Amino acid sequence: MTIVITIIIVNFQDPNLVTSINHPKPWGETESAFRHAAFQVTSIITTTGFVSADFTMWHSLATMLIFSLFFIGGSAGSTAGGIKIVRHIIMIKNTFFEFKKLLHPNAIIPVRYNGVGIPKNIIYNILPFFVMYMLIFIVSSISLTFFGLDFMSAIGATASTLGNIGPALGTLGPVDNYAHLTIGAKWICSFLMLIGRLELFTVLILFTPFFWRKN
Repeated sequence: MTIVITIIIVNFQDPNLVTSINHPKPWGETESAFRHAAFQVTSIITTTGFVSADFTMWHSLATMLIFSLFFIGGSAGSTAGGIKIVRHIIMIKNTFFEFKKLLHPNAIIPVRYNGVGIPKNIIYNILPFFVMYMLIFIVSSISLTFFGLDFMSAIGATASTLGNIGPALGTLGPVDNYAHLTIGAKWICSFLMLIGRLELFTVLILFTPFFWRKN
C-alpha cells in the first residue's frame, strides 16, 4: 500500500498543494513522498493517530486508499482498533473456499490460517461481526448528517471513531479536530469509540434482552 500511494503522490500530486504539516513544501522528492506515505499507512493501520501530512490534500485516489485502511485495523491480540487483519484474511479465504465447494460439493475443504484449520464456529462468528460493523458504520454515518456534517465528514468521522483511528476526512481531517461537533454528534462518536475499542459484541450484548434474562 505504501508503494502504491508513493507512486500516486509522485506522479499525480499537484505540486502547488501544501502537504506537510510541520514543514510545508510541495511534493517533489520520491524520498519525501515515500516517507510520508509510509508514516501515514503505519499510523492508520496501527490506529496510532499520528500524522505527518494532510492526506486529504493528496490525490483523491491516495486519499481513498488511506480511507480504506480505516477498516483494516491492527493484528489480532493487539490494542489496535478496526476489524483486524486476521478477520479480513479469514473472510477472504472463506469466500474462495465457497467457490471451490460449489465446484466440489462433496469435498471437505477447511479454511486454513498459517497451516491450521479454522473451526467453523470461528468463521460463523466473524461473518456477523463484519455485517454488524458495516451496519453500524452506515447507520452512524446517516445519523451524523442530521447534526450538520457533510457526507465526507460523516463517513470519515464514523470510520475513524469506530476504528479508533484518530484523523478522519472532510472537516475532521488530520489538521482539524472534533471540537466543532455538536453535543449529539460527540455522543455518537464517543459511543463508536467505546464499542470499537472494546469490540462490538462485548458492548452491544448489554443492549440485548438475552443478557438481562435470569435463565
